[in-house]
Amino acid sequence: MTIALLKNTDKLAGGAVFPTFEVAKFGGGTLQFGGARDRWTLLIVYRGKHCGRCKNYLNAFEKTYSDWQDAGFDVAAISADPIDKLTDDVNDHGWSFDLGYDLDEPAMRAMGLYVSDPLSSGETDRRFAEPGVFCISPEGNAQIVAISNGPAARPDLTELLDGMIFTIENKRPARGTV
Repeated sequence: MTIALLKNTDKLAGGAVFPTFEVAKFGGGTLQFGGARDRWTLLIVYRGKHCGRCKNYLNAFEKTYSDWQDAGFDVAAISADPIDKLTDDVNDHGWSFDLGYDLDEPAMRAMGLYVSDPLSSGETDRRFAEPGVFCISPEGNAQIVAISNGPAARPDLTELLDGMIFTIENKRPARGTV
């Protein structure tokens, strides 16, 4: 399978086949991404436990989680963090949506995410992905690709859901494809 990339970049193009990969799932098993499925998918890639903005974003998402499910979306948030850091965050914040951990660098790069080295060992002990939010069609195509090279720029999840409901109801194609 060939993954389409925008010209002059390694970033995933709108409408492209979303890459296939899996990560370990909090609570056991794995989360699999890419390929056809019965429902839409909202995938949130976050920086990890060291990022306060990520926690704020996921806490805000928790409040809209059932709205996304009601709109026909499977939802997951994933990071490069190891299980112990994720466990701490779940215990502190009580997130109820699917969470994945140990995201590897090849999967980060296949999604076109920006990748960063930690600024210090106090931040984290491994490379991590900068934020990404993807809406993936049941056919396995990237309908929305929202990536950032830093923690401060992320789509508003209420606005995104409203836009996705419109997109689905009106059978709109992926944009930004030229």
